[in-house]
Amino acid sequence: MLAGVPHGFFGSQGGAHQFGFGGPGDGAEVRALRAAAADAMLTGGRLAAPHQVHSPDVVTVTAAWDDAAQGRPVADAVVTAMPGIVLGIVTADCGPILFADREAGVIGAAHAGWRGAVEGVLENTIAAMEALGATRTNIAAVLGPTIAQASYEVDAPFRARFPADAESFFAPAPERDGAARWHFDLPGFIMAQLAAAGLSKIADTGRDTFSHLARYHSHRRSTQAGEANYGRQISMIALP
Repeated sequence: MLAGVPHGFFGSQGGAHQFGFGGPGDGAEVRALRAAAADAMLTGGRLAAPHQVHSPDVVTVTAAWDDAAQGRPVADAVVTAMPGIVLGIVTADCGPILFADREAGVIGAAHAGWRGAVEGVLENTIAAMEALGATRTNIAAVLGPTIAQASYEVDAPFRARFPADAESFFAPAPERDGAARWHFDLPGFIMAQLAAAGLSKIADTGRDTFSHLARYHSHRRSTQAGEANYGRQISMIALP
C-alpha cells in the first residue's frame, strides 16, 4: 500500500527498545533511540512526533521541532508535504495509522485509540492532508500493530460511548463479577472508519500488541501484570 514511501512500524524487540518519553528509561536515551529510528527511515531525516493526548487534533508540519519530552506540539496526528521530515507516533495498544498520497507528495501519521477514533482523528487527518493537496481517492493507509479484539475486553460503560451503528464491533464475552462483558474490535472499527471516509487503499498488518510479548509493548498487558509503567513502540513515515 505504501510502496515507494519510506515507512515502518518499530516494535520493542523483546523490551530492548522503548520509544516513548512517558515510558520507562532515561529521556536522553529515548530521544537518541527515536533519532536513530528516524535516521534509519530516512538518512538525515528530522523527526516530528507530537505530544499525544488521545485527541482528534492534527498538526500540519512545516519544520521539525526539538524532539524532547516537553514542548512538543500537543496532537494525535501529524501531516506534511515537506521532504526530509519523518512523521512519528507512539502507541502501546492503540492503532498507529500511516497515510500517503504518493502523487501529491503528502503523508500523515495518526494515533487512534478508541477515543480518538470516535472523536474524529482519522477524518481530521485525511482532511489535513487534502488541505496540502492530497486527493482522498489517492490516499493509501496502513494500520500497524494494535490490540486485537480477542485481547480487548470491555464493560457496559465503555460500550455506551459508541454510536448504535458500532454494534457489530462488540462480541459477547463471558460475564465477570456478575457484569456483562464484550470484546471490542478496535482494528475493525478503525478500518471501517477509513473506508467510510472514502479511502479504498487500506490495509491492516493484523498484529496484536497484547499477545506478541516479544515484539510489542502493551498498556493492557502491563496493567494486568501489575507493572509500574509500560513502554511504547513507534511508527514512522517520511517523504524522501
